[in-house]
Amino acid sequence: MMSLFTSLVPEPSSPIDWPTITEAFEWFRRLDGCPQNPEYHAEGDVLIHTRLVCEALTADAAWQALPLRDRQSLFWAALLHDTGKPDCTRTDDNGRISSRGHPQRGQIAARSILWRLRAHFSQREAICQLIAYHQAPFYILERERPERIAHEISLKTRCDFAAILAEADARGRICKDRQRLLDNVELFRELCREERCFDTPKEFASAHSRFLYFRKTERRAETEAFDDTRASVTLLSGLPASGKSSWIAEHAPSGTAVVSLDDLRARLGIAPTDKQGPVVAAAKAEARQLLAAGTPFIWNATNVAVPTRAALIDLFTAYNAKIGIVYFETSEPELKRRNEARRNAVPAAAIERMLGRWEPPSLTECHELNVRLS
Repeated sequence: MMSLFTSLVPEPSSPIDWPTITEAFEWFRRLDGCPQNPEYHAEGDVLIHTRLVCEALTADAAWQALPLRDRQSLFWAALLHDTGKPDCTRTDDNGRISSRGHPQRGQIAARSILWRLRAHFSQREAICQLIAYHQAPFYILERERPERIAHEISLKTRCDFAAILAEADARGRICKDRQRLLDNVELFRELCREERCFDTPKEFASAHSRFLYFRKTERRAETEAFDDTRASVTLLSGLPASGKSSWIAEHAPSGTAVVSLDDLRARLGIAPTDKQGPVVAAAKAEARQLLAAGTPFIWNATNVAVPTRAALIDLFTAYNAKIGIVYFETSEPELKRRNEARRNAVPAAAIERMLGRWEPPSLTECHELNVRLS
């Protein structure tokens, strides 16, 4: 499958192999017939638009001049950028078509697609974040604190690549305001250059300064934060059987406190398929005791969804905790093998539901991020 990830990216000035792409991917065929608002997409449905965007990208001299890996990333971002639209497109009572939320839905769908294609973790995540922010250059200057969005993008992917993708997106459509979109992309480029995050991640005075910046809207990126943390929490994140418990056994110092949802389920006699409210409540109560005492601990659970992690991070920071996240990932075949070998295997349907919410953590969420691939 990795060969498809590499072989489908055309060489500069070469045609795109649309027949192979169409035959290989059901998610691509789903774009056919998915309607779009003609005010913004007079060219036709999502499939037509996607093809035009990819062709605009590969005709762009900026894309052609990039190293192979970067050309791959941008091509797949263009190919997948609207893959969330079939699930998000709605027509209201007045016949108006909208696809609100499709960048977020699309980046989650793209993650599973690229994981199964064996794309490398760092490259896959850069692609998924380009999809998540592919519309940002069009509207960022209309938002309050636009520089904050640029900083966020720079920590998750590359702003210069987001601009290349957005320009291809604008050129791959027929609409009355295309020139306005292109002008906004240029303004986005200028903003990112001014903020010194155009082709590199935004720099912060310290990890704590960065952490607080993304939690408190009134903070400025240049402000160095006083470090008043007094507790330490290691939050584990990863799909079932990705290596979390093994890492604890091998790397956690002897006697380290561990708040484990699996252990609490067993203690409380609650199955993974039952309602988890009592398990989470018990885990949070245990965590509060450790936080109040200033005792370092590990929170061991899947934590693959941003809202789940955010609720825990809110709890930990209420006690002035310093938060490290250790993220675990393995390939789909290896995950299946490990899961089937477990005493209590997680049902395949449950894992599929997790894939529908799967978003690995980023440096915008924590003080330190450690990625463990196996």
